[in-house]
Amino acid sequence: MQIYQDMTIGTAKPTVEEMQGIKHYIIDCILPSQRYSVSDYKRDAMQAIGEILQKGKTPIVVGGTGLYINSIIKNIQYPELTLDEEYREYLNQIVEKRGLEVLYQKALTIDPQAMEKISPNDQKRIMRVLEIYKQTGKTKTEQEIESKKQEIPYDYKVFAISLDRAILYDRINKRVDIMIQNGLIQEVKNLLKKYKNFPTALQGLGYKETKQYLDGEITKEEMIEKIKQESRKYAKRQFTW
Repeated sequence: MQIYQDMTIGTAKPTVEEMQGIKHYIIDCILPSQRYSVSDYKRDAMQAIGEILQKGKTPIVVGGTGLYINSIIKNIQYPELTLDEEYREYLNQIVEKRGLEVLYQKALTIDPQAMEKISPNDQKRIMRVLEIYKQTGKTKTEQEIESKKQEIPYDYKVFAISLDRAILYDRINKRVDIMIQNGLIQEVKNLLKKYKNFPTALQGLGYKETKQYLDGEITKEEMIEKIKQESRKYAKRQFTW
């Protein structure tokens, strides 16, 4: 989510001071109204890696989302899918009228292996599983097995930070409180005024819940607790990955 412009507080985008003069790539470069997929990320990341290596430096890929890191370290090839607006709208209508659970169960039937890594609340990725299947006739899992047959062009090492779960969850809770203090609600208000369409951006953790609060669906206290809860769940999935 740090790729998006005007989304700074909720993504904890690094400040100029925090960057310490080191060039950061693929940050603050896409409008929230634009679509940006994992295949777009892979293309841009591979280009950045090439540029860094040409300078004789070591690229450090920082995440975040296991799916996006896997796209590079497993050299996953993504099929060129065009957005089927009609089918996307059909899925959105199902969510509005019958709830996301209906789509989740449908996706679970089609591709149980892919759904093991997808939260029942992750509308974007649930819909992606269904869209891939509709367009290609193959499941997301089948696509990925086929796409991993290409050789990985780089040697790499993976580092993960291990932190006591209680300490981590306490830090997550404090981080959310700091985001609220720093103006997350106003940031979302500004986004809603400035941009009409959010194909991906407002699905981001913290943004989705704040919009629910602004729409009157939940109270401010419920919003804060929901962001904390979803952040803790996300951290748990990162550990699993």
